[in-house]
Order: sequence, then structure tokens, then C-alpha cells
Amino acid sequence: MSMFSLDCLITKDNPVRLIDMFVEQLDLGALGFSKTTVKKEGCPPYHAKDMLKLYYYGYLNRVRSSRKLESECARNVEVWWLLHQLMPGYHTIADFRKDNADVFKKAFKMFVSFLKGEDMLSAEMVAIDGTKIRAQNNKKNNFNEAGLAKHAAYIENKTQEYIAQLDECDAMEDKQARALKKQEIVQKIQILTERKHKYEQISDTLMNSGDKQISTTDAQSRSLL
Repeated sequence: MSMFSLDCLITKDNPVRLIDMFVEQLDLGALGFSKTTVKKEGCPPYHAKDMLKLYYYGYLNRVRSSRKLESECARNVEVWWLLHQLMPGYHTIADFRKDNADVFKKAFKMFVSFLKGEDMLSAEMVAIDGTKIRAQNNKKNNFNEAGLAKHAAYIENKTQEYIAQLDECDAMEDKQARALKKQEIVQKIQILTERKHKYEQISDTLMNSGDKQISTTDAQSRSLL
């Protein structure tokens, strides 16, 4: 699907356009993100701005785990538009946050602050994690020293809460993946053990029969090869 046809599916007031606009205005290199330039030769890494857009989208839509973000990249039209149909794997998504841990937190605090006070919110209300972020035209946008401190504390708490949720979701899914892999290994070992036991029984039967061949389906049949 072309970006032109995708753009027709994304309404002008869709929040993904706000995410896209916000990230495009950030100087990610100055903030300290890695992979802020992409080479044309070879297989280029995913640009930091695309990965950050994906995490912002996950925050607004309560998609916390790297695996679920990966799924959104494969099936969600909004994410197709936002990332230009890029489809990073969950390891890439998780590693981006781990490799940019400190600056990721800084960028997220900027995004929360933006949602709370930028003119782009107009008269709308954006609900995030059960908290309603109101537009700028209300008394909550008039600050004194105590109000600014409260505002900063709120952003810090939301940031820590969100990053903790990301860590928890990824850790849980990694644990589940390891458990599944371990279960698969156990099953394979069991199959190999049963097969080995079967071959040992066939070998004993062949030895006791004094014959050179044995068929497990027809005792009288013999291979002509």
C-alpha cells in the first residue's frame, strides 16, 4: 500500500499526526540518541525517530511490550503511516530503549509535557493511563512556583511509571519465551529418546531373528535395494 493511499486513511485530527509532527521537530542527535543518521549503502538500521514515534504511539494506545509493538507494525494502518511501513522486530524495539535508556527518559518527559500544555491540543482532551490531559485554555495552565513543581513531579512520576511498565512487560514476555523454548527442547528430547528406544528394540529383534532385514509394517517384506 502506497503512502499516498495510506494518508487518505489517516484523518487530519488523528493523534499519529501529532506524534509525527512532534518527533520531526526534535533534534535527536543533540538529545543524545544513537542512530540518528542512516547510510544508503548496506542494510541500514532503523532511525531513532521512527523508533521513538513507535514508543510514543504505544504510550498513547497503552501498548507496552516490545512484542505487541512489533505486532502493531505488522497489522496497524496508523503505525504503517507513522513508520512508513517499517516493521522492526521486537528485539530491535526493545534494544532501542535499552541502548538509549537515559535519553529515552528525557524524550518521554518532553512528550508528556507537550501533551499537557501545547497549543496543538486545542479544545480536545487526551486520555492517557486514566489521566485526562486538558487543553491549554483552562486554569490548569496558569502556574506558580508550587504549580510548576507539581507539574514537574507529575511528569517524572508518569515517566518512571511508564518505563517500569515497559520493563515489566518485556521481562514477562522474555520469561514466557524462555519457558516456551525450554518446553520445546524437553519435547524434542522426549521424541528423540522414544525414537532411540524404538530403534534399540528393532535392533534387538533383528539380532534375535538371525535375519539381515526386518520390516516394522510387514514381517514378510524385504527391501530389494
